[in-house]
Amino acid sequence: MHSKAIPFTFFLLGLALIFEAKVLAQTSVGLRGGISSSEVTYRYQLGRPPVFTSGVRHSTFAFVIEHFGQKNAGIQLELQRITLGYTQENEFQQVNQSDWEYLKVPLLSNFYFGNKGRFHIKLGPHFGYLMQAKDVRREFEGDETFLPTYGQPEDDPRRIMYGLNLGAGLSKLFGKSTLAGDVRLAYEFGRPESLERIFDMNTTTLEITLTYLFQIRKGKWQD
Repeated sequence: MHSKAIPFTFFLLGLALIFEAKVLAQTSVGLRGGISSSEVTYRYQLGRPPVFTSGVRHSTFAFVIEHFGQKNAGIQLELQRITLGYTQENEFQQVNQSDWEYLKVPLLSNFYFGNKGRFHIKLGPHFGYLMQAKDVRREFEGDETFLPTYGQPEDDPRRIMYGLNLGAGLSKLFGKSTLAGDVRLAYEFGRPESLERIFDMNTTTLEITLTYLFQIRKGKWQD
């Protein structure tokens, strides 16, 4: 699952999607913002059952570029700031929390159904870079069955993130403007653990956002 072939495959898919954005495509730019809630699942040793942590919830926002080569199908590129992480509690109700702040770049295929009021589906890969890892709360020292720290100088977390996204929502056209509500689920294949303290780790993120787009170039079907 963590093979080096996975990010390379995503890279090739991204190139294919970019080439679909023809010169005469409809182009819109805008902003997306809302909340994200992420949860970490991990196995501390091979053969152990997965452990589910409590999530962290933060605001997220992104700059968006949307291209449509056809009336109801296109691609979307985002430059997104998002925070992932976990909270974990022991039997004494003491809490540890670590936050991982990423610059994330989703590259999504878009499919719209309808005219001015539309239903949409978005799916595709994302890549990203860890800007900062910080231990927000450290109220207890756990054994090897608990998640370790990530914001200490000796932790040296991995910087690269990569995964898949699937989203759906509704949008409304107002002349050259579009207002869209979106629910998106992201699965993260990358992990910040670099010291082999945890055998396996994955993050799932739910995003609920609102996007405003403004058309800066008409599509060839609009002429």
